[in-house]
Amino acid sequence: MITKIAPSILSADFSAMGETVKKLESAGADLIHCDVMDGSFVGPITFGAQMIKNIRSLTKLPLDVHLMIEHPQTQIKFFAEAGADMITVHYGACAKISPTYLKETLALIRSYGVKCGAVVNPDVPVENIFPYFQECDMILLMSVFPGYGGQKFIPEVLDKIKKARAYAIKIGRPDLDIEVDGGVTTDNAKTIREAGANILVAGSAVLGSPDMKAAIASLKA
Repeated sequence: MITKIAPSILSADFSAMGETVKKLESAGADLIHCDVMDGSFVGPITFGAQMIKNIRSLTKLPLDVHLMIEHPQTQIKFFAEAGADMITVHYGACAKISPTYLKETLALIRSYGVKCGAVVNPDVPVENIFPYFQECDMILLMSVFPGYGGQKFIPEVLDKIKKARAYAIKIGRPDLDIEVDGGVTTDNAKTIREAGANILVAGSAVLGSPDMKAAIASLKA
C-alpha cells in the first residue's frame, strides 16, 4: 500500500496556522491531521470547528479531524459543515455513553458525506473495534496516550497494528486505511509501515524539522 503522511497541526504555531498548512501541502503532505481536544476526554484544549473552517480554503489536502472529546455526536455537524473530509472518534469516549453510541456516531458522520473512523488508545485492545471495521473508512491506533505532542512511540502498539491489518484482510478489506498517531519518527516509520500501517501521523517529526519536505520524504522512504 502507498504510505501517506498526515502532519499534525497540534505541533504548529497557532499564530501562523494558515501559512503552516500551505507549507505542509507544498512539502508533500498527503493529509492534514487536526487534533481536537476538549479538556475533558483529554487534559488540554486545542481548537474547534472554526479552525477547520478557516484552513479549509487554504489547502486542497484532505482534513483528517481526530476528535478527542466527550459526546462526539454533539460536534459532528459542526466539523462536517466546516469542511472535514474524515472524522475519527474514540471507542473509549463512545463506550462510556452506550454500547451503540459508536455505531450511531459512525453512521452520523457518514450521513454528512464525510469519511469515518474509530480510534483506540494504547491500553484498549484493538479487538474491541473489530465489529466496526466494516463501517469505517479508517482505523486509528494511538501509539501514545493522547493529549500532548512529543511523546515516545509505545512499541507494544506494533502488535495491534499487525492484528488490525490481519483482521482487515480476513474480512475482505485489505486496503482499509490504518493510521498510527503518536511518536512517529524517521527512525521507527519503516517498522510501523511494515507492521501494516499506511497512514502515519507525524507532528514534531515534520513540523520540528528545518526541512519539512525532506522529513516527509524520509518518513515514506
